[in-house]
Amino acid sequence: MKPVIAIVGRPNVGKSTLFNRIVRRKKAIVGDEPGITRDRNYAEAEWDGGVFLLIDTGGFEPGVNDEVALHIHQQVQLAIEEADLIIFLFDGKDGLTPIDIEIAERLREVKKPVIHVINKIDGERQEEKIYDFYRIGVENLYPISAQHGRGVGDLLDEALKLLPPSSEIRYNESLVKIAVLGRPNVGKSSLVNRILGNERVIVSEKPGTTRDTIDTPLKIGEKEYLLIDTAGIRRKGRISRQLEKYSVVEALKSIDRCDVAIILIDAKEGITEQDAKIAGLSHDKGRASVLVVNKWDLIEKDSYTIYKYTEDIRYNLKFIRYAPIIFVSALTGQRALKIIDLVDRVAEQYQRRVPTSELNRIFEEVILSNPPPMYRNKELKLYYITQVSIKPPTFVIFVNYPEGIHFSYERYIVNKIRENFEFDGTPVRVFFRERG
Repeated sequence: MKPVIAIVGRPNVGKSTLFNRIVRRKKAIVGDEPGITRDRNYAEAEWDGGVFLLIDTGGFEPGVNDEVALHIHQQVQLAIEEADLIIFLFDGKDGLTPIDIEIAERLREVKKPVIHVINKIDGERQEEKIYDFYRIGVENLYPISAQHGRGVGDLLDEALKLLPPSSEIRYNESLVKIAVLGRPNVGKSSLVNRILGNERVIVSEKPGTTRDTIDTPLKIGEKEYLLIDTAGIRRKGRISRQLEKYSVVEALKSIDRCDVAIILIDAKEGITEQDAKIAGLSHDKGRASVLVVNKWDLIEKDSYTIYKYTEDIRYNLKFIRYAPIIFVSALTGQRALKIIDLVDRVAEQYQRRVPTSELNRIFEEVILSNPPPMYRNKELKLYYITQVSIKPPTFVIFVNYPEGIHFSYERYIVNKIRENFEFDGTPVRVFFRERG
């Protein structure tokens, strides 16, 4: 588990610029308009051998009570609760403001180390501006320029001294780690409780009750699992068109830790854009997935209902057609425990290795039945295939012209691998390499 640093401050002091500087890539959204960052933004960062998680937050404005401001306040408070260390950022050009003073007063009540940082001090001429900030009653101030990098190294040196050491949680290698994902109020915590058989996770009708990921070990027979219940992925409201593409901001950090993603879909609402984004993140990260349609007890059914729902899911989530679908009710328990049977099936596929001899025997038959097309009037030759890794199953095919493989032929190869080796519940990755 990595220590956590949160950057807080009033709007437009340069929090996102500092965030990008520390993580060394343009990850946070930066702009002249105050209040661009509205939710927490997470990224892993490293400095001088120390690894930590950095959180960028929205501009904090005490006393402003509109809906967006209240949402930002909540997110900032959650970031402070998560953090082991807080970087309180000021704007050196604006000087100390009443909002800065009020935030400083609030942070005095937090029993965590706080580093007070004066941004936009681009050179020695501006350093005289920092003296005004001593009025908040702190001994050490750190002048920096987040835009140019000036003083950021000294800031990080001090931060590492104050952070607790990283710790690594080790689990049994055979443990299957399961992340429960979905939009708010889709029934994630109810499903976890149903599987565990007790009220391990708080359940509420109010969306967004789960604030942090919660890890719960589970043993069924001789098999061991780790259930990771995650906070709901929120759809951002009232955000300008410029920022719409950032509607999902790394709320799925737990997906990096899982083997199988259980993706919950609300049967009453059907597939939404957010469902597709969540499934896409799982697919892009190469995780095995199970699509769970919850609240099935609330649907009026006839003999075609499941067929219609299945067709709708397959149509809207074409990229994850390999994932099995199950219809359940976390409330009544209908088929809920059968989810574990599907998890077992896809987890086994996710870490399965195919013997090289068997793999190439089938590969030869596949090529003979449908040879690749010509490439620039030259014959494309596929020599042999080998599996290079698991989680997910990954294969390399050696050819004479890798650039000549059309995506449709690659898809044909992947489908044949699935068909012949029963990889119907996991991503399969295939890469083409030129034979040396």
